[in-house]
Amino acid sequence: MTRPNSHSSRVLAIDPTTHGFGFTILESPTMPVDWGMPVIRKGDKEKALVRVTALIKQYEPNVLIIEEPKGSRRCGRVRELLEAISLIKVKGLKIRRFSTKRVKKVFRAFGAQTKYEIARAIAHQVPELASWLPRFRKPWMSEDKRTSIFDAAALALTYFHSRSIRARNSERTGLIPDSIVVSAPPVLLN
Repeated sequence: MTRPNSHSSRVLAIDPTTHGFGFTILESPTMPVDWGMPVIRKGDKEKALVRVTALIKQYEPNVLIIEEPKGSRRCGRVRELLEAISLIKVKGLKIRRFSTKRVKKVFRAFGAQTKYEIARAIAHQVPELASWLPRFRKPWMSEDKRTSIFDAAALALTYFHSRSIRARNSERTGLIPDSIVVSAPPVLLN
């Protein structure tokens, strides 16, 4: 697959689950393009990879973001899918991985510590996702499937946050790498 570089910072974040995956596509920390949660029955890795590849072809992201599979507490099937996604080769597509610990650290700086608080912060940052916000989960409740959309968005916002930090550090040293183009600094909370 070859694609023109038509979007300066289109980001596709994927959060695999045992029933499919959640995804979020952002052009900036406040500009969503699309989001959803395709259902893949019986954890079929090949079908999931076909769907991810279709999203890449349709939206032509510059960066694909996933959770770091090494050290992840996710089930084996999800870790295998994360590894398989990280092997996708598309010209011009960079793949970035962030640990859950890194995502939580970024959001903790903005006052969000639990998954629900992080999802609320994301809904505040990206109002288009607010109607998808899962309700608060009691200890005896299963996790809402919509949570995977917010987990994907958290990965994408972590990428934008990390990118702006790298750009600021590069400016201090007088070196701005060509690969870092910041259109707007991410703002997670007002």
